[in-house]
Amino acid sequence: MKRIVVLGAGESGTGAAILAKSKGYDVFVSDMGEISPMYQALLDKHHIAWESGKHTPTQVLNASEVIKSPGIPLTAPLVQELIAQGTPIISEIEFAARYTRGKMICITGSNGKTTTTSLIFDMLRRAGLDVGLAGNIGNSLALLVAQEDHEYYVIELSSFQLDNCYDFKADIAILLNITPDHLDRYDHQFQNYVDAKFRITRNQTASDAFIYWSEDPVINREIARIHPQATLYPFGSSEQNVAYTDGSHLVVNSKPEVTPLRVPLEELSLKGKHNRLNSMAAGLAAQILNIHNDVIRESLQQFAGVDHRLQYVATVKGVRYVNDSKATNVNSCWYALESMTSPTVLILGGTDKGNDYSEIDELVKEKCHTLIFMGKDNSKLIQHFGGMGVKYISTDSLHDAVQAAYQSAHDGDTVLLSPCCASFDLFKNYEDRGKQFMHMVRTL
Repeated sequence: MKRIVVLGAGESGTGAAILAKSKGYDVFVSDMGEISPMYQALLDKHHIAWESGKHTPTQVLNASEVIKSPGIPLTAPLVQELIAQGTPIISEIEFAARYTRGKMICITGSNGKTTTTSLIFDMLRRAGLDVGLAGNIGNSLALLVAQEDHEYYVIELSSFQLDNCYDFKADIAILLNITPDHLDRYDHQFQNYVDAKFRITRNQTASDAFIYWSEDPVINREIARIHPQATLYPFGSSEQNVAYTDGSHLVVNSKPEVTPLRVPLEELSLKGKHNRLNSMAAGLAAQILNIHNDVIRESLQQFAGVDHRLQYVATVKGVRYVNDSKATNVNSCWYALESMTSPTVLILGGTDKGNDYSEIDELVKEKCHTLIFMGKDNSKLIQHFGGMGVKYISTDSLHDAVQAAYQSAHDGDTVLLSPCCASFDLFKNYEDRGKQFMHMVRTL
């Protein structure tokens, strides 16, 4: 019997283990950290052997194949041993795709993935399709395939998840943008990160679709270099694209034989330049899947957005508080600041991933009267922004950051949590950071 070892017992690892068990493999799960009680219970329910707090080499190195959780880097010593002995290492996404014939609509990019993924899922569900939502958005594709296989899957894919995909193929691949992120994971080589993102086009043929932002110079350079085989569907600001804005409407025109979709910009439920781009990408995917324009229009007008992405929290003494905890990189913060229409107090900071903060310099000067740094180590933030002439306050906790924002903001201002950084210095994840922020705001 083929032996599958799963490294990491989070959402993806546990889902992969359950799918492997259902297919008759000898399965063992190993996690260097503590496995949460919820996942322990799931593994026990399916009679899957597991260990936590360690990797036992004799239990791992005898694997026929290893499914590696995306959070584990290839540089981990045990992973290096597996590579050295020639053991195949794949991702949960790669493994799950072997056992479903569902159409794969896959979304990646440095920013906008969750919003676009959720919007496409909303469109497909409104159209009455049998669709599952999976990937980096929080649901294990493998678990869905094991328990409730669907005809369509809308999958948010991080670069980490794409790293160990080899035979996996997206029927519709969407690449929203590429800006420097996770460079600590990619030897501080931007091209390595770019290569990971472009793996979403791997194995595509002319019958598949590649939707991309035509005004991203990195994407354009790579398209010219590698010549993707899929049919190209560019979106952007000019009418040379198959989705664009004409000044007053968002237009989606993926199929010449179909009447173009036109939605007045003021009717879009998601506001801001970045969300127009997300809406174009989602509309194209839906049109390619033959979803009626009326359904797409309804979704674009009614979709409520996603938690922790420019999420309105409350107004306290005339000050609006906005939770953008999902802004874990500088470019994402740029989009948040670009959408601000009132004087802003910006809360930022956390685990730096090799960030270049100069990208937001002009918007900080234009939009912000106060910066509040929140993290265990704010030295890089102070060094970069300290001489800019914008008031700053350094804190070492979210509680102190919110209190400082409360004291600094004036009637008509916006307090924006848009950290630019990962959350792992003070929080479990960006969701934990966002939830704590909202709780603290509501108790002001």
